[in-house]
Amino acid sequence: MLLHLSTWQEVEDYLTRSTGIILPIGSTEQHGPTGLIGTDAICAEAIAKGVGESTNAIVAPTINVGMALHHLAFPGSMSLRPSTMILVIRDYVASLARAGFRKFFFINGHGGNVATLKAAFSETYDYLSDLGIAHNVQCVVSNWYMAGSVYKLAKELYGDEEGSHATPSEVALTQYVYPEAIKTVPFTEPAGKGYRIYGAIDFRDRYPDGRMGSNPALATPEHGKQFYELAVKEISTSYLEFLAAG
Repeated sequence: MLLHLSTWQEVEDYLTRSTGIILPIGSTEQHGPTGLIGTDAICAEAIAKGVGESTNAIVAPTINVGMALHHLAFPGSMSLRPSTMILVIRDYVASLARAGFRKFFFINGHGGNVATLKAAFSETYDYLSDLGIAHNVQCVVSNWYMAGSVYKLAKELYGDEEGSHATPSEVALTQYVYPEAIKTVPFTEPAGKGYRIYGAIDFRDRYPDGRMGSNPALATPEHGKQFYELAVKEISTSYLEFLAAG
């Protein structure tokens, strides 16, 4: 059940059965020479829809722009500042909490969002307390790429060439979701790896084509289907456990 394709009466009826909601969140940033700029949001959205169907949960509109300041030296990348993103998350959750939602399950596709999301949850609890609606509101984040079964398959398929950005696993998933948008280029240089992340200019200097130790040329749509099915199965279980917990 997709929130944006529902009526308010349908949402009101849903709330008589469940106070849980799934919120996909990703990023709009460069993903190397063959990765789509929307990769992180595409992956989170696809998996969130699958989990929603599997668990009969409602799925909120995808938050497509995340915290990606370090990618801004690459054209097409977009970012929220951490302070802005905290307010976005706070207002999303507060709006839905006013209606009666209490269990907020974020499915995340971008590692750069994690620290800001955790800070946003703390800010949100405090804000809701001031509004008098903090009771039983709970927020958690599930990073699809860190699901045990997904991580294991990525290592089996790609080994050290999985890397940590513009990875073959995430590129494979986008190839499965959007086969018409598959990109191919020859890779003539190894990907940069091992450098700390500082500002955007420094990032591009050290990772000139945008990859971080990864070889996305290994990705296939067939691999993407495997990652999708594993992620949906494992995260569906996590979501139901979250609902059942106090």
